[in-house]
Amino acid sequence: MADSQKLGTFKAVKCPAEELSLTNAVIVNEQDFQGINHIYVNPSPHASFLFTVLGNPRIASGQMGFNAQHRKWAGIMLNAELAVRRATLNPRKDCVGSIVLEMDFWSKKAQQGLTLDSDKLAAEFSMSFGNRAFTVGEPLVFQFDKKLYSLNVKSIEVIDMTLVNAQGQLTGKPKVAQYGVLSGNSGIIFEKMEGSLLNFSGKAKGKSTHQSIINPDWDFTKLGIGGLDTEFTGIFRRAFASRVFPPEIIEQLGMKHVRGILLFGPPGTGKTLMARQIGKMLNAREPKIVNGPEILDKYVGESEANIRKLFAAAEEEEKRCGAASGLHIIIFDEIDAICKTRGSVAGNTAVHDTVVNMLLTKLDGHDQLNNILVIGMTNRKDMIDEALTRPGRMEVQMEIGLPNEHGRVQILNIHTQTMREHEKLGDDVDIAELASLSKNFSGAEIEGLVRAAQSTAMNRLIKATSKVEVDADAVEKLKITRADFMHALQHDCKPAFGSSKQELDKYLSSGILTWGESVSRVLQDGDMVISQIKTSDQTSLITMLLEGPPGAGKTALAAKIAQRSDLPFTKLCTPENMIGYTEPAKCQEIKKIFDDAYKSPISCIVMDDIERLLDYVNVGPRFSNLVLQALLVLLKKLPPKGHKLLIIGTTSRKDVLQDFDMLPLFKSIAHVSAVSTSEQLIHVLDSTDAFTDAELDLIKKKTSNKRLFIGIKTLLTTIEMSRQMDSGERGEKLVCLLEDLGAIEF
Repeated sequence: MADSQKLGTFKAVKCPAEELSLTNAVIVNEQDFQGINHIYVNPSPHASFLFTVLGNPRIASGQMGFNAQHRKWAGIMLNAELAVRRATLNPRKDCVGSIVLEMDFWSKKAQQGLTLDSDKLAAEFSMSFGNRAFTVGEPLVFQFDKKLYSLNVKSIEVIDMTLVNAQGQLTGKPKVAQYGVLSGNSGIIFEKMEGSLLNFSGKAKGKSTHQSIINPDWDFTKLGIGGLDTEFTGIFRRAFASRVFPPEIIEQLGMKHVRGILLFGPPGTGKTLMARQIGKMLNAREPKIVNGPEILDKYVGESEANIRKLFAAAEEEEKRCGAASGLHIIIFDEIDAICKTRGSVAGNTAVHDTVVNMLLTKLDGHDQLNNILVIGMTNRKDMIDEALTRPGRMEVQMEIGLPNEHGRVQILNIHTQTMREHEKLGDDVDIAELASLSKNFSGAEIEGLVRAAQSTAMNRLIKATSKVEVDADAVEKLKITRADFMHALQHDCKPAFGSSKQELDKYLSSGILTWGESVSRVLQDGDMVISQIKTSDQTSLITMLLEGPPGAGKTALAAKIAQRSDLPFTKLCTPENMIGYTEPAKCQEIKKIFDDAYKSPISCIVMDDIERLLDYVNVGPRFSNLVLQALLVLLKKLPPKGHKLLIIGTTSRKDVLQDFDMLPLFKSIAHVSAVSTSEQLIHVLDSTDAFTDAELDLIKKKTSNKRLFIGIKTLLTTIEMSRQMDSGERGEKLVCLLEDLGAIEF
């Protein structure tokens, strides 16, 4: 700190003239401060402020004139008695190496987009305030080009000019300081104050600062958004990275900002949640969030007017401020409601078409806006007019898909955080386990899982007799346990996307009976293709066909292989789910299954009874050519880069698929045999515990040396029929049933 000595007490008054206020010095009587350039003023015993003094005959002895800026900064009241000390500053040791000044218009009413030459500003400032002392945080008033501006000292670095070596070279290094004395060689840097519409040009002593629109404190987890780290990183990289840089850099690159983003994906994956929270992520104006249907109006021209109103504020600021304009964000939720492909909506009013045209014009029309970002969200990207998604409009299209296991852990942590904070979550709850068990769950479905577990836990405390009573003593001790989550997973919550687990379980209700080498071989082949699809870097598509006679258990084996694969997306494409479908509708349903599979990193599709999917019959119209052509394309279509697909088909008519040129599309073909020997039959019967030893001996005697041919599915049904007989009579009945079915050849 500079040396100081007490000079006495002086009375604070206003500056005697406006031009003296612009000096940013304390105006004093020359007789009171002879030979003194800098002083400390103490408005209170614990506050001290450094000022430069300027003598003037207009001020009376014993008085000190302060401008309004300095009085406010130092908390100086008019007519107050101030203790003053002399400040001994050395202009060479306390020399300002560089000073950073924040700048804005003096009058807020005069604000407008304006670019100033920072080189001229620095020269004017240096000439006006040479040898003046400045303090960090000190407010200043500055006149430039006949206009008044407000300045604030942001930072100061000083250099000790007395430190030189034998060659006369300066060895002192700049260091941050609280105060310093301005010299003719000081670097003067101008920055605009936050929210200011000023901009600077020039290279030597000025720079234009540009506030990052991304809030440095944002955290997806704190905002309640989990599992979308990669997607949101991509969004900010494409849409906001260019806006982090100063406008002059963008102009030098000849670059235009991204004006539109389209987020699409299944329901419940977090698109609308992001819309609600995006304002907290950005240092921008509050986003305008609009539901698509709200734009439409029954009166002619009103829908287009609603679009114009959304962009009006951005247009006005763009005209007024130019490159200094802030970012205006408009978020359209369910944008497909207003931006359907033109000409696709029935009726002759063409309201949808004109709304799309208006939005296209605002995004990239004659009067382009560079200060807007439109974010559209939809579950139906296929319905959006293609002109809206071209570069220059909504050129960034980001799929918000189902969360992976790491994402599900994040989402579960978000929705259980409050329970953990209040010790309501059981110690046996393993978030990682729940994430593993909740495959194909969207973010909304995971939230529903947590609610279902909470409901299950609360239900334990409710006694439903003639009236509903709550066990008040146990309420305070309520905890959500692992059992509650398991109950919710089993009974209450099923993923809507990407899983046919219940349908597969239906085919495996009786389990898989390994009655012979044929079954073991098929399962072994299935394990091989599963390993290949999971581990091979060279394979993105594997097709496997299980063929054999009707009732041989092909569907059950395909379901077992799919279950063993444990892939995140497993879907069953079966004729029974398409009964009554027209040919185009069936093609659309099959294509949707494949499109959904492409969204998952690794998927499995079971195509059951392919000849039935093709509507194949022996007589009359033989098959559906439309469905056949669709399958021929889909079976050989490679999934998108980075995605893998396993297709397991079943058929009882291998010859038909050969005639349709479909058989070569399956790279692995496994034959599922029927039960064909007495030993195989006895093995199946023995495993069911339905027959006595005497009955088994009878069946073996009557089937030995005879050729059998019966599918395992048909055989198990026949065995259940035999169970209806009394014990001791079942063996004879089974043989009769098999003979009637023609399964035993004499």
